[in-house]
Amino acid sequence: MAIGRPIPVLTLSDNERETLERWTRRPTTAQALAQRARLVLACASGRTNTQVARELWLTKQNRGQVAQSLLAARLDGVLDEPRPGAPRRITDAQVEQMVTLTLEGTPREATHWSTRAMAARCGLSQSTVSRVWRAFGLQPHRTEVFKLSKDPLFVEKVRDIVGLYLDPPDRALVLCADEKSQIQALDRTQPLLPMRPGQAERRTHDYVRHGTTSLFAALDLKTGTVIGRCHRRHRAVEFRKFLDTIDHAVPPDLDIHLIIDNYATHKTPLIGDG
Repeated sequence: MAIGRPIPVLTLSDNERETLERWTRRPTTAQALAQRARLVLACASGRTNTQVARELWLTKQNRGQVAQSLLAARLDGVLDEPRPGAPRRITDAQVEQMVTLTLEGTPREATHWSTRAMAARCGLSQSTVSRVWRAFGLQPHRTEVFKLSKDPLFVEKVRDIVGLYLDPPDRALVLCADEKSQIQALDRTQPLLPMRPGQAERRTHDYVRHGTTSLFAALDLKTGTVIGRCHRRHRAVEFRKFLDTIDHAVPPDLDIHLIIDNYATHKTPLIGDG
């Protein structure tokens, strides 16, 4: 009579079975953990070592090791063990010091910290500083701007404008208008040479200045079309001329809703009388 290693009996609770099945279905589960979860579920179904090993392309020894780990530590025995390697040399106190300096201090002769300056200040390597900053989402070299409105009716005005964009009235045209001033009117000293087979378009390296111009433009968000005009100056007179251009370009049976900013030339009597 042949004597072999006895097959351990696996009995899973409902919570353990649900957890193992979730590990096998979850896309983010590591493949090794998902394979061990499938192995445990197969063993708990009452199949033999040979059947489980054949179905999952494993050896009988692997099946036995996972079963013994589950019996000893339940689901914790299925999880990955800590991997070997050198212990971490950067302490939590050093990481805290680096993050605190980044958030609350600046270097003596610069406006913001760089990885090299922080590494020299904390006595660490530049790559270590870079890894810690990435882990905490810190980017000292970047700045952004903001402006909080003091208008007590700011929320109501925003709702009106957004509602006008999302749900414009019938038989109406919603335009967003703005200006771009001080645009340099430049021209090349010689005509462009067009692109030819095997040769890119060519232009002279020098140019001639023709002063500056101001661009007035109104964008129809629904169609993407733009009504635009250029004027030499940027005053209320030119803006009134641009409004007349919009009025002539839009069919007379449509109402015009024009969204503009609070620039001074938009609030003069010349514009308000229109």
